[in-house]
Formats: sequence, C-alpha cells, structure tokens
Amino acid sequence: MKDATNPVKEEKGKWWSRLKQGLKRSSDKLGEGIKTIFVSRKLDQNTLDELEELLITSDLGPETAAHLTANLAKQRLNQEITINEVKSILAETIEGILRPVALPLPLNTTQKPYVVLVVGVNGSGKTTTIGKLAKQWHDQGLSVMMVAGDTFRAAAVEQLEIWGQRLDIPVIKGAPGADAASLSFDALKDAKQAHVDILIIDTAGRLQNKAHLMEELKKINRVLAKVDESAPHSTLLVLDGTTGQNAHSQVQNFKEIIGITGLIVTKLDGTAKGGVVISLAQKFAIPIHAIGVGETADDLRPFTSRDFARNLLGLEE
Repeated sequence: MKDATNPVKEEKGKWWSRLKQGLKRSSDKLGEGIKTIFVSRKLDQNTLDELEELLITSDLGPETAAHLTANLAKQRLNQEITINEVKSILAETIEGILRPVALPLPLNTTQKPYVVLVVGVNGSGKTTTIGKLAKQWHDQGLSVMMVAGDTFRAAAVEQLEIWGQRLDIPVIKGAPGADAASLSFDALKDAKQAHVDILIIDTAGRLQNKAHLMEELKKINRVLAKVDESAPHSTLLVLDGTTGQNAHSQVQNFKEIIGITGLIVTKLDGTAKGGVVISLAQKFAIPIHAIGVGETADDLRPFTSRDFARNLLGLEE
C-alpha cells in the first residue's frame, strides 16, 4: 500500500521547481562565473577580487559583494575550497541578509477594509500583480474589491475588469483620465459600507523623478485618510526585476515621497539580475513580501530567504 501524498510537501516541491526555473538565468550566470574562478584554486586575494567583480556584475551591488567576499575570506582564506563549498557559504550569508526582510504582507482583516495601495513605475507589473494578489485572497475566502486607479491607461482598467469578472470581484473604475484620488475616496466609502475585507488600489505607472505624478500619490493618501485615518494600511512598491540596480533609485524616491511598507519583485524569470533582491534587502531593510517568476497567479509567492538564496546559487533543497 502506497503512502498518502503529503500535499504541503508536494506544493513546496512544485514551488521549488518554479523558483529554480525562474531564477535560472541569474543562477547560471553566477554558477558559471564561480566555476571559472574556483577551478583547482585556493581562496587567495586574487580569487576573492574576481569573485567580488562577478557578484557586482550579477547585480548584487558593491556593498553586498564586499560583504559576501569578506565573510568567505573570514572562513576560508588561503585554504583549498570546492565550488560547492563556495556556493554553500555564499548562500548561507545571503540567507542571513534576506531573513529579516522576508516577511508576509501583514493583512489585518479586523480593519475593514484593509487598504492596500500599489505603486510603481511604468511596466513594473503592478496591474498583473494586483490581479494575482486578489485571486490569492479570494481563494482564501476573503472578500476583495479592486480600484482601477490607473485612469490614464485603458488597458490597465480592462485588465483588472477581466480579473474581476473571472473571480466575481467588484472593480471600481472611473471615466478615462478621472481623478484617481476621488475614485479611491469613493471606493473606500463603498468598501466600508459593504464590509469588504480588502480594498486594493491600482495607480498610474509613473517615473519616480516626476514630481507632479508623485504629488498625485500623496493626494490619494490624504483623501483615504479622510475616510479612515489609518489608511492605506500597506503601500506596496512593485519592482521589475529586470531593471537591476535601477531598482535602488525607485525604492529611494518612493520611500522618501510617500513611504513604502513593502516590496514585490516581479519578472525574475526574465533576467540574470536576480541578485538585486539581496542588495535591496541590505540597503533598505524594507520587507519583501512576494516575488514573481512567471505569468500565472501561482507564480507570485511569498518571499522566503532560504529558497531564494539556494536557488540563486543553483543548490538543491
């Protein structure tokens, strides 16, 4: 008689496979580089310098690269070291950097509705991410309402409407070019009256250096606070993983102007720049709630430090 399948273990295995495939470009670049550097060599200063350069070009950034190589040197300088040992030590150090920021989105459904404002630059994947989050919450039995606050882009409104129709989730929208703050204000009042668990608000994609667009986000915050002084309860910045180190300036600017409570990093399956997640964690210490490695709702998952670190280095579970 066969043992019953463990659904939790099976689901984790599926996600591990997705994450492994999603980070393949990033892990291949690091793996090939490490293999080239550490062929029958001791860990000397020249090797460390080469490794540091590899880590920088893999978008871990100078500070993170220096931290990782210093830790490796502390453990094994002037000793023989295998490629797997290098990867394991790096993965362990990376996991230590990521662990404090690998935190779930703190949904508090006693605050009805729990208001999630989603921001980011053009093309970061905001609207798709909102649809995926809404599906996950809906599947958990929570009531959700979405606000199509990107009133300048008809495709974004249509995209949310498709998610809404598929999931039977209401989508609040306005006329093309309507004031996003007024729309959000009305949506929050409606969501309160309907006792909705979560209100998630899309916003127009904007360049972080365009002051008037950033002012619009501040206005949305102000009008939400008139209905519920604690809203928005979470402000999520969606980052496109393919932008690499450019993600740093986005986080810095959004953080200064409206305050960011958490990050979601998308499109990691389309880049060799996955290392930027580590440098973001080290520099900003802002919670990373989820990462995306594909198109389906199942490809957006909670961020876990160990899984990410080991997959980035091409190590098994």
